[in-house]
Amino acid sequence: MREEWVATKVGRARVDWFPAERHRATLVLGHGTATGVETADLQALAQELPAHGVTVALVTQPYRIEYDPAAADLASLDLAWTAAWTRIAATCPSGPMVAGGRSAGSQVACRTAAGLGAAAVVVLAYPLRGPGSAAELTSVALPTLVVQGGRDSFGTPADMAPLPRHMSLVEIPGANHMFLAPSVSASRENLRAITSAVATWLDAVLQTSGVGSPTEHR
Repeated sequence: MREEWVATKVGRARVDWFPAERHRATLVLGHGTATGVETADLQALAQELPAHGVTVALVTQPYRIEYDPAAADLASLDLAWTAAWTRIAATCPSGPMVAGGRSAGSQVACRTAAGLGAAAVVVLAYPLRGPGSAAELTSVALPTLVVQGGRDSFGTPADMAPLPRHMSLVEIPGANHMFLAPSVSASRENLRAITSAVATWLDAVLQTSGVGSPTEHR
């Protein structure tokens, strides 16, 4: 892992890079409101996906770096994400870029993915009962994977209206908003289920998009 700092109009963002040796695509992931990129689900994806040819870039928003709550409003989040995405696009190897994140980070991805030219979207723990909305989620017209805990207090799969055909929904039974379960072993199983679901879905999306042979990471 290496880190890179990106200047934005609302402060510095940080990008943690987890490069794939045989690169096929880049997955850019943002964090939730009360937590950073240290959450177990984001770290599990960052550790697992490079083996599947996916470079992972974890973006820490400026409000966490600068300890500035004023930079945590929607406009600032989207502005900083856009600056980080632009830098990542200029730095990462060629290939499609996929936007994603957990909770509030998934909302940022939903709002900005089309405008930034993302190939697809990965949504983790979407806060349907919190600041999110069904309209925001279903407004995404790109291939989208939604991974949701079966005990998520911010909205379970059962709370979601039927999603459009270009969206896939994966439930992690027994998982809360952080994808944790009552036992350590069950929580580990949840993480394995998440990484497996995301890796399988991304592989299908990349095959559909006609991506060529993997390239060596530079």
